[in-house]
Amino acid sequence: MEVTYFGHSCFLLDMGGTKVLFDPFITYNSLASEVDKEAIEADFILVSHAHQDHMADAEYFAKKSNGTIVAIYEVCEWYKAKGIENVVHMNIGGKADLPFGTVKMVTAAHSSVLPDGTYGGNPGGYVVESGDKTFYFAGDTGLTYDMKIIAEQYHLDFAFLPIGGRLTMDIYDAVTAANWVNTKKIIGMHFDTWPNIEIDHIEAMEAARQAGKELVLMQIGEKINL
Repeated sequence: MEVTYFGHSCFLLDMGGTKVLFDPFITYNSLASEVDKEAIEADFILVSHAHQDHMADAEYFAKKSNGTIVAIYEVCEWYKAKGIENVVHMNIGGKADLPFGTVKMVTAAHSSVLPDGTYGGNPGGYVVESGDKTFYFAGDTGLTYDMKIIAEQYHLDFAFLPIGGRLTMDIYDAVTAANWVNTKKIIGMHFDTWPNIEIDHIEAMEAARQAGKELVLMQIGEKINL
């Protein structure tokens, strides 16, 4: 499974030839100014919640690539009003069988409002089963006991967890979250985009090491295989 990082919480995963883009936020991210949006193709766009820094480019990619937006009901309806017909409505606890695998929407402890100020539904995360890999994309969240349910239902290979603090978990809560969902590999997200979520990379790596976790901090534009 090839993973490309475009900054903040935006990742493109190639799952057996299907391109799945998570939380697209490139246009307004100054750290991602070198990313060429035109070169990115997305068959599916998974949106964790309605804040602009997680959905700013979802409409662009849905229209550019004729991609399908997967999101909570209210977000899907918002995009349908913009003329996007390819949507998959979800809500917390629901599952969808998609060409690349199965997606379950799970709880996130955060807030959510659409860019125009209208109600954006509940925030969420996703557990994805694709081929021989199962992973958790947490979205924006604080530490919550609901994460323990994931370990009871799935065996995770890795987890995308926010680590920037202030607006989400920090690295210390993230390693606890990794324990609760029972994974050793953390791909960090939601860090360094703005001053209030800048992290000390060395401190974060050491915190993960001491907790027996592998923390992966990708560079913008970097590709890795998981």
